[in-house]
Amino acid sequence: MDKKIKILLAEDDINLGSLLTQYLNAKNFEADLFGDGEKAWDGFNSKHYDICILDIMMPKKDGFTLAKEIRELNQKIPIIFLTAKTLKDDVLEGFKIGADDYITKPFVMDELLFRIEAIMRRINQSGNGANMGTYIIGNYTFDVQKQHLSINDETVKLTTKEAELLELLAASKNTILERNYALKLIWKDDNYFNARSMDVYITKLRKHLKKDDSIEILNVHGKGYKLIVSV
Repeated sequence: MDKKIKILLAEDDINLGSLLTQYLNAKNFEADLFGDGEKAWDGFNSKHYDICILDIMMPKKDGFTLAKEIRELNQKIPIIFLTAKTLKDDVLEGFKIGADDYITKPFVMDELLFRIEAIMRRINQSGNGANMGTYIIGNYTFDVQKQHLSINDETVKLTTKEAELLELLAASKNTILERNYALKLIWKDDNYFNARSMDVYITKLRKHLKKDDSIEILNVHGKGYKLIVSV
C-alpha cells in the first residue's frame, strides 16, 4: 500500500476547511486542518508534511508570513496558496516567496486535486536519481537542465522559454496547465502581448513534438493547455 501524502491545510473558513479536509482524506491523502497561521506554524513544527496548502488571508499570521517562515526551515516542500483575491501583485508576491501554485476561490475541489497531483508527479519524477530533471514524453526524452529534447538519434536544443513551458506541460501531463499560471511563472505578467507570445511558443513546441503521433498539445478554451500522451 502506498504511503499517504501528508497535507498541512491552513484555512480560517472552518466550513471550507472541513469540506476540503474531508475531500482530501477521501482521496487517500492525510490532511490536517489548522484554523489560523499560528496553529499551522505549530503544526508544521510538530509533524512531517509533504505539501502545504495555505489560505492567504488568515488571523494571527497570514499565509505569506507563514510561507516565508516555512521556507526558512524547508526550501523544497511544495506550497499552494488559496486566495479570494485576483490581484496580480498577490499572485506575484506568492511566487516570490516560493509558491509552487495558487488557486483562486471559489474553485472546484477537483481542480485543487489536479494541482496537488501535478506537483507531486513533478517531485517524484525529479527525484529519480539518474533521471533527475528528465521527463519521458511519449518517445521523446526531455532533459530540463540541458534543455535538450531527444527522439531516436535526434536532439534539439530548446530555447529557455520553450524549455520552461515544456517543463510545466510535462509536470501536468494529461491535466490542464492553467494559462494565467504559466504566464505569471514564465513571463511574470499575463498581459495581452505575453499571452500572444506564449501562443507562439506552444506552436513551436507542437512542431518539436510532431514526430510522435501519440503526443498533442490541446487548447482548453478559457483555461489553458493540456499535454496529452496517448498510451
